[in-house]
Amino acid sequence: MPQPDWDVDIDDDEDDWDEDDVRVRPNRRSRPRTKIRPKHEHAQEGFVTAVDRGRYTCIVDGVTVTAMKARELGKQSIVVGDRAALVGDRSGNPGTLARIVRIEERHGELRRSADDENATERVVVANVDQLVVVASLIDPPLRYGFVDRCLVAAYDSGVAPVLCLTKHDLAPELVEEVRSYYSQLDLTIVTTEPDAPLEELTALLRDKENVFFGHSGVGKSTLVNRLVPGAGRVVAEVRSIGKGSHTSTSTVSFPLPEGGWVIDTPGVRSFGLAHVTADSILKAFPELLEVAEDCPRGCTHTPEIGDCALDAAIGPDDPRAGRLASFRRVLASLHEADTKN
Repeated sequence: MPQPDWDVDIDDDEDDWDEDDVRVRPNRRSRPRTKIRPKHEHAQEGFVTAVDRGRYTCIVDGVTVTAMKARELGKQSIVVGDRAALVGDRSGNPGTLARIVRIEERHGELRRSADDENATERVVVANVDQLVVVASLIDPPLRYGFVDRCLVAAYDSGVAPVLCLTKHDLAPELVEEVRSYYSQLDLTIVTTEPDAPLEELTALLRDKENVFFGHSGVGKSTLVNRLVPGAGRVVAEVRSIGKGSHTSTSTVSFPLPEGGWVIDTPGVRSFGLAHVTADSILKAFPELLEVAEDCPRGCTHTPEIGDCALDAAIGPDDPRAGRLASFRRVLASLHEADTKN
């Protein structure tokens, strides 16, 4: 049993004090901590549309709300595209702040690492249906290696890839070369130019969650401004050295007028794939996945090893032969040196 603290009042003549001069002060006790967290049954679901220095812009029942992350989420990341549960002031009035208390289960996570040697990955966006790789045919020139890496990331995440070739008016003769290069892949390719309508691209984006990704200067923000009137994304001219200026510095999601969303991302120079494996890419090829179950452990699914079950089961006349060639093309782009990037 803990001993009480004795607080004794003693006057100048200590022989005159008695038990009435003794006060018993109980030990101070704080309320015991608990790991039980509130369930937040009345939290409302919101859609994270922007992230900026610890503040999150969310759409809640059509209202734009600024929120912060609740302490109970710890180091859990919150990214554009997340579905989040919010409590607190969700009025959207100036100066108000809600709290994000829960992140709902994700799908379609686009992830990348800093480089191929750094296995630490980070989620760029979440809950997307399509990754639109935006690449210019010229000024800056198309870099096949970078596009291939974006496609690998899409296959790994289970996200449908689309290749959007901008500045078609400057180099129309290059389009067939690009189509030929990707002819073995099930890849949708569209072209755009400044004064041409965007019906084909708009139809592909409609009612889907889309993310634009690509180098600086290829025209991502220009496309977003054309697709979403009033988006106001800053654009700039390509520098004389053939590289774009990093005018977009944040990842922001915009609602498309005809339904769906488009996420504009800052331009990047590299796309690390240290977190991607052959088996994770194989999930994008379900007709090959079942066959690959008979492969030896650690199989790289390349013909050089000699005992890959894919080679034993799929001959040159098999309807799946084209898909096998596509799968190995993606694998090659993952492992080979990025000489064209």
